Amino acid sequence: MKILHVESGKHLYGGALQVVFLMRGLKERGIESILACPTGSAIAEAGRPHATIREIPMRGDADIGMLWKLRRLIRQERPAIVHLHSRRGSDIWGGFAASLEKIPVVLSRRVDNAESRWMVSLKYRLYDRVVAISEGIRNVLLSEGLSPEKVVCVRSAVDTIKYHPGRENITWFRREFGLAEDEKTLAVVAQFIPRKGHSTLIEALPAILEKQPRTRTLLFGKGPEEDHIKQLVQQKGLEGRVVFGGFRNDLDKVIPCVDILVHPASMEGLGVALLQAAACEVPLIGGRAGGIPEIVRTGHTGELIEPGDVQALIKAALRLLESESLRKTYGQAGRKWIEEHFSITSMVSGNIAVYEQLLRKPSD
Repeated sequence: MKILHVESGKHLYGGALQVVFLMRGLKERGIESILACPTGSAIAEAGRPHATIREIPMRGDADIGMLWKLRRLIRQERPAIVHLHSRRGSDIWGGFAASLEKIPVVLSRRVDNAESRWMVSLKYRLYDRVVAISEGIRNVLLSEGLSPEKVVCVRSAVDTIKYHPGRENITWFRREFGLAEDEKTLAVVAQFIPRKGHSTLIEALPAILEKQPRTRTLLFGKGPEEDHIKQLVQQKGLEGRVVFGGFRNDLDKVIPCVDILVHPASMEGLGVALLQAAACEVPLIGGRAGGIPEIVRTGHTGELIEPGDVQALIKAALRLLESESLRKTYGQAGRKWIEEHFSITSMVSGNIAVYEQLLRKPSD
C-alpha cells in the first residue's frame, strides 16, 4: 500500500508532527508514504527518514496551480490513498486532484471551528472519509450534517518515549529562564492567537500572585497576538513575573520541569501541548472547548474552566499551586490516561483501518 500525504504547513507545529508520527508508524508496518509539502518546510526534513519527500510551492487557498501539481504527482506515484492533513489550500485542491484522478481521499480535520452547512455539503463531497482527531471535532461535523458513516474519530498521539516524567533538567531549566529554586511555574505552550486564551491568564495573574507571589508564568510560542499580550503584561505591571520564551525545539526538556500547564483556549481541536504535558506528569488547566475535555478531566488529570472565565482560572490555579500532592495525583493520572488513549500505535492503527476500509471491495 502506498499513501500520498499532503501537508501545507511550513512549521513543525502540532498537526505536522502528527503527520510525521503517522508516516513513521506506517513505515514500521511496511506501508510506503509519499509526502507533498511546501518547499523548504520543516516537515520535509522531519519526514525524510520515513517517506519520499516531494517539495512543491504551496501558496494557500488561492493557489489553483496546486491542483495541477498534485494531479501530476498522483499520476507519477499512483498511490492507493491520498490523505490530506491540513487546510491552506491542500484540502480543497488536494480533494479535487484526488477526485479527478479517481483515487480515494481522506481528510484529517484538526480544528473545531464551525463551518456553514452549505459549505460543508459542498466541500465534504470531495472526501471519502473524514478523520476527526477528537470526538469534539467529530460532533461538530455531525452537527453540520455529515453522516456518521463518513466521519471517524482517530485521536492525535504523543510520543510517550520522548515526553516522559522527570525533573533531571530542573537546574538547567531554572538557569535558562531565570527562576529561583522556590518559584513555581505556570506555562502556556501555544501560538499567540486570540482563541488560545493568553489574555484570560494574564487577567487572572494579579489575583494568583496576590496569594502565590513566588509564581512565574512562562509563555512559549510565536504569533500575531504576541505584541498585544506583551502590552497587556505591561499594563498589569507583570513584566517581572511573565517570561516570553519564544518558539522552542526542546519542549521535551522544558515541559517536565513545569509545575502546571495552562491552556485556557476557547477553540481547540485537541491540544498537542496538553498531550505532551500529561505524558510528562504535569497537571493541566484547560478551557472547556473542542477536544480539550478528552484530555483534561476535572478531578482526574486537571481542572476545566469555561473559556474566558477569569475567576474560574484563578481558583483552579490557586488550588493546584497550593497543593503539591494534588499536582502529583493529577500528573500521574494524566500519564496513565495518555498511555491508554493517545498512543502513537493507536493513532497509526486507526488511520490504517480507515485506509483498509476504503480499499475493501463492496463485496468483502
